[in-house]
Amino acid sequence: MITLEKQDMKDLLLGCTLLGTGGGGKLEHGLQIMKEDFEKGRTLKVADLDELPEDGYITIPYGCGAPAAVGAPLPPELDRLPKVESSAVMAFHALEKEIGHKFAAVSSSEMGGMNTAEALHIACLLDIPLADGDPAGRAVPELSQSTFYIKDLPSAPMAVVTKFGEVMIFREMLDDLRIETLVRAVATVSGDDISVSDHPMTIRQYKNAIISGAITYALKIGRLLRKAGEEKQDAASVISDACDGEVLFRGTVSAMPWELRDGFQFGDIYLDGIKEYRGESYRITFKNENIASFRNGEPDVTVPDLICMIDKNGNPMTTPDFEVGDEINVIVLPAPEIWKCEKGLEVFGPRHFGIDVDYVPFRQRKRK
Repeated sequence: MITLEKQDMKDLLLGCTLLGTGGGGKLEHGLQIMKEDFEKGRTLKVADLDELPEDGYITIPYGCGAPAAVGAPLPPELDRLPKVESSAVMAFHALEKEIGHKFAAVSSSEMGGMNTAEALHIACLLDIPLADGDPAGRAVPELSQSTFYIKDLPSAPMAVVTKFGEVMIFREMLDDLRIETLVRAVATVSGDDISVSDHPMTIRQYKNAIISGAITYALKIGRLLRKAGEEKQDAASVISDACDGEVLFRGTVSAMPWELRDGFQFGDIYLDGIKEYRGESYRITFKNENIASFRNGEPDVTVPDLICMIDKNGNPMTTPDFEVGDEINVIVLPAPEIWKCEKGLEVFGPRHFGIDVDYVPFRQRKRK
């Protein structure tokens, strides 16, 4: 088991922001979630999966909604309602009460600057370990897009809490696709920002269903990003070289049409090439997270591979937190192997998002 101090946790969230592939929430919101932990000098215990009791219970806390809605002004009909300080902790304790067990550990739900911070904060606050694993290995837009779905482990029972303190328990749900519809509906009528704790299970079940080492992988990336910034290195090349990735494009934003619809952010990022890519164009299409990219109008990279964005100063970029004219370095990192199975591609391949191409790992693609 390793213990992370303040700088380590900041590095971890920095790495998670890059792995968020444009989604997963802003780093600044994640740091705000952790503010009390930093001020009180709390530490984070990260446990290897073999260090956790197999008969102990674990859960996955996270935020659900559209990233752009976090911190945004509420409409008058919602702004009039009372607010609670920590809906995430409320959801965690509500699920403990529902299943009749205390949780021995907590897990991240995905990699993201804000969403991973939910799990970090609960682990620090309650002094329980964070498991070194993750059911996505990146950020994903839909609740069913997890390795738990691939391994047939149910989300329910699950606790859902709005920022107004309303607590809901979902039991005996039909499947994860139905859960996505219902929970997303709650988010849509609650300011597109709710807290969830789900997938209560034994650590034995958890170990056989997730991407092991995901937390320490994100920590490695965060440290590389920070050091690249301190040493004025090209962060895009540093991360690509260290993590078996590839620089896809360097350009400036020429347009970014997007909309908030059904609890998601949908849109496209258009780039005009700079440096060695001058005269070329690039487009990234997203649903909260970056789903597919196109170079000079031709398909380039798709999910489940990770399309990540880094600004000219080496900071990971989240959508839609940039403007026309901003410089973006686009890189790709390889998808965890579990996503490449038939069931993984069924729920998280390009065709799931209406993109009429088959998934080809980025190293195997052929460019014209």
